[in-house]
Amino acid sequence: MAQTKTVTLDYFFNNEYRKNSAGTLERYHYTWEDQRSSGYSIWGYVFKKNGALLKSLESEPDAQNLTGTDIYIIVDPDTKKETANPNYIEARHIKAITDWVKRGGILVLMANDSANAELPHLNKLAEKFGIHFNDDLYKHVIGTQFEMGAITIPANDPLFKTAKKIYLKDISTLKLSPPAAPLLTDSSRVIIGMAKYGAGTVIAVGDPWLYNEYTNGRLPAAMDFDNDKAADDLSKWLINQIPAKK
Repeated sequence: MAQTKTVTLDYFFNNEYRKNSAGTLERYHYTWEDQRSSGYSIWGYVFKKNGALLKSLESEPDAQNLTGTDIYIIVDPDTKKETANPNYIEARHIKAITDWVKRGGILVLMANDSANAELPHLNKLAEKFGIHFNDDLYKHVIGTQFEMGAITIPANDPLFKTAKKIYLKDISTLKLSPPAAPLLTDSSRVIIGMAKYGAGTVIAVGDPWLYNEYTNGRLPAAMDFDNDKAADDLSKWLINQIPAKK
């Protein structure tokens, strides 16, 4: 019987709150529980559909906290604009995460454009794997002109087996150096990068991308965007990168 794979979403570096209708603070923004446009509840469902168990990590990542996690996702670390006292990615976190990846962990880094993500500290982690989030803004979308965020998937793509056209907006493109290599490019710009590191794998994209707003049918059907299929393709690909337990 196959072992259940555990997907852990960071809630430490991304740690945002808002007042709900009752006037009390609630965590939101790129969380499994957030079912509004800002959440990852749909992506979480996709992982579960593919046999994974969901977890979240509210404390800082260390060797103990990462034990038992197969896939660790860090999305859009906070700036002071988003959180009064943001938790930055520090040297101790980088050591714990890189050691975990080396042992076979699958790390997913999803940033945002430089105005909305804390890229300097995130880059200190990403650069351990040959990945750098650029200080740029690619595929800027104006209003509902969604076609401005279209990226066509090439035929026989190793990552996207079923998605043919995806939507991303306001992307931080990537600059790669060994051991990193591109997984998806658009007009010579690197959109998704990947690196093998020890027994593990790192994948990076400069957009939070698969949150509910762009997987819940809001994108016009006539434009043929496949973000829902992309979420399934990516989830399966990540699960398949997990090394077999000895």
